[in-house]
Amino acid sequence: MIDGVKIKKLKYIPDERGRLMEILRKDDELFINFGQVYLTTAYPDVVKAWHYHKIQTDYFAVIHGMMKIVLYDSRKDSPTFGQINEFIAGTYNPILIQIPPMVTHGFKCIGEHEAIVINCPTEVYNYNTPDEYRMDPHSAEIPYSWDRKDG
Repeated sequence: MIDGVKIKKLKYIPDERGRLMEILRKDDELFINFGQVYLTTAYPDVVKAWHYHKIQTDYFAVIHGMMKIVLYDSRKDSPTFGQINEFIAGTYNPILIQIPPMVTHGFKCIGEHEAIVINCPTEVYNYNTPDEYRMDPHSAEIPYSWDRKDG
């Protein structure tokens, strides 16, 4: 596991009316700070990558569909520098992924329908000077292929 990345297994609490799932609580061991909550989606086979933050920690939870979420440790001073983590998250594996600053990340919808991610980052998005740095999803700087792995 990349240094500083944490996973919280999520669970649904069903009843005859529907279901509830807590994603992140202030009293969770992984909670740092509240910035905002937003939703992002991807259509089948769409890759949204790569990006990182210098200050912000992200908390990703796929609440509908299935996503392959990939992290790359681009921190030169990290004990896990260069390591890649791949998580299959969503309807069939509800997890919360804590992504620390300077860990480059992205995701791909791997289901047949649009997938929905909720992020509860530690910082408010600053429209004038965003803490967001982007790279091409197929950049040779990151040794990763978004192709499906059969076999």
